[in-house]
Amino acid sequence: MAETGAPLIRLRGVGREYPSGEGVLRVLTDIDFDIGQGEFVAVMGASGSGKSTLMNILGCLDRPSSGSYRMDGREVARLGAGELAALRRETFGFIFQRYHLLSEMTALGNVEVPAIYRGLPADARRARARDLLERLGLGDRTGHRPGQLSGGQQQRVSIARALVNDARVILADEPTGALDSRSGDEVLGILERLNAEGRTVVIVTHDPRVAARAHRVVEIADGRIVADRRTGAPAADPGPGPAQAPQPAPQPAPVQARAAVPVLGRLAEALRMALLSMRAHKLRSFLTMLGIIIGIASVVSVVALGEGSRRQVLQNIAGLGTNTLQIFPGRDFGDMRSGRVTTLVTADAAALARQPHVASVSPTVGTSATLRHGATEASAQISGVGEQYFDVAGVALTQGRGFDVADVAAMGQNVVIDENTRTSLFGDGPALGQVFMAGKVPLRVIGVAEAQNRGPGGSTSLTVYAPYTTVQARYLGSTSVSGLTLRVADDVDMALAEQMVADILTRRHGTRDFFIVNNDQIRQTITSTTQTLALLIAAIAVISLVVGGIGVMNIMLVSVTERIGEIGLRMAVGARRGDIRAQFLIEAVLVCVIGGIAGILAALGFGLAFERMSSDFTLVYSPLSMLAALASACAIGLAFGYLPAVNAAKLDPVKALQKG
Repeated sequence: MAETGAPLIRLRGVGREYPSGEGVLRVLTDIDFDIGQGEFVAVMGASGSGKSTLMNILGCLDRPSSGSYRMDGREVARLGAGELAALRRETFGFIFQRYHLLSEMTALGNVEVPAIYRGLPADARRARARDLLERLGLGDRTGHRPGQLSGGQQQRVSIARALVNDARVILADEPTGALDSRSGDEVLGILERLNAEGRTVVIVTHDPRVAARAHRVVEIADGRIVADRRTGAPAADPGPGPAQAPQPAPQPAPVQARAAVPVLGRLAEALRMALLSMRAHKLRSFLTMLGIIIGIASVVSVVALGEGSRRQVLQNIAGLGTNTLQIFPGRDFGDMRSGRVTTLVTADAAALARQPHVASVSPTVGTSATLRHGATEASAQISGVGEQYFDVAGVALTQGRGFDVADVAAMGQNVVIDENTRTSLFGDGPALGQVFMAGKVPLRVIGVAEAQNRGPGGSTSLTVYAPYTTVQARYLGSTSVSGLTLRVADDVDMALAEQMVADILTRRHGTRDFFIVNNDQIRQTITSTTQTLALLIAAIAVISLVVGGIGVMNIMLVSVTERIGEIGLRMAVGARRGDIRAQFLIEAVLVCVIGGIAGILAALGFGLAFERMSSDFTLVYSPLSMLAALASACAIGLAFGYLPAVNAAKLDPVKALQKG
């Protein structure tokens, strides 16, 4: 609260010094003067005299190194960063020599900026900004960007921006320095009329003619006040004219500093500025996104590739059934003595078939032979199996039927051939009922089965399924079998069934001269392997994401340097540090999210291209992985955008304006 009769601004013993090498540079020394409400004061001095530093201290852009500065009775040195921002936002209006307009925004948008940080609703601040520009003769230039305006017009936009929050004190730093004489006179006329309305106006200038327009001149030299005199200039008459200053505008409605709407409004402004900045620097934004795009596309594609591989593997072994056991003589694959083991016989199959946990079982024997039909010859595998084999192994018939118990008992010559054999021997002609020679044995086709994709040769090998008794008697001359294929009942645990089968056969043989292949274990092993490989590749993809995030951080740090003037301006018109931090964080997150979406689209495009090149394999995309990828992109934006955002928020407004 201001003291009764106290001046609006009071400085006592104010000094300002800066580090310079091993010593200090004193810019201001023992500054004592007061400014009352409604005064029009010119601070005049040569370049380097300290007048701009004094202006920065008056506007709370800088702090004195010593002395006391009281604004409206409040000691400025005791105010925190948020309170100083509120003073700049609600009390002061800045007019700069170089205008400091945001190039990506229109004249209307530039004028609105302080009102955004004040918390005015969008419609109210837009109407007020438009009214100010119209009163300043820029009603037909509201949609123009700074580059489309003359110097005098840009300075008028700067004046409108200073007035949008109904500032009590106008601080103008060399407001005519970059203008021609006519435009300069117009700007000074506007300032005179603003003062006539009751606003306090302080001008910094080196030009005596400009200073003469003020009611009071404070001269400064070498950091000290050397003169303080009245000029006797009359108050300006705010008459009509194209350059007429705005008439007193309605006082903005009181705004709660921490109300929800202002916070949301500031976030919306930060989002809008992020979009404007990205649009203004398209190439930089794309290069920033590139690492994220590659990383997200890699993660989504790897997950899809892993899931597609897993399903393909499961499909390939589905023909064996996931609940089947295969029993072979010997101790393991590659056992050189397995050929001499003849204890695995058809009686073992009969004994296992009687067990309650066994759904079906089939002996298997095998040999190879040359097939002949007419003038056609082909080498094929002759698989001797039982009548239940097609159910046990999950082999589907596409034509005809399989052989039955009678065929097995009679060592019959009815056989089932696969599609490859049908095509090789009969082409497009009928196969059922046809007789062909397999070695010296004539066989009759009663069924056609789908080609199997497993084993050496895969889908190109030729297979003939005959009763195992026929193969034993007519080809091998032995009653032993080369294996048993057994399907376990659906409600029985595979590990338990394997142990029971092993116990039964060990008792029958007196020793364990066989080994069991559990297809469910194969499925689990292959699935585990594909998952491990997918995790490995995904880890590489995640590394690329992290590298992309580091790229985002580097580009954003560069962006802070490039936009240092914008940051200083926003702070000068009342932006809080949190506002600056939010703007850069939102921009980093936005870059990563857009990059993430582009990465997902790239991954989907890769999947379509892959399907065109490979007809028997598809990538299986997971919506969950896509959501996780987008969440990762947001997290990367937050994590790697935080440091640039904090650096931006910590900038000193004076230094930022000077560098900008």
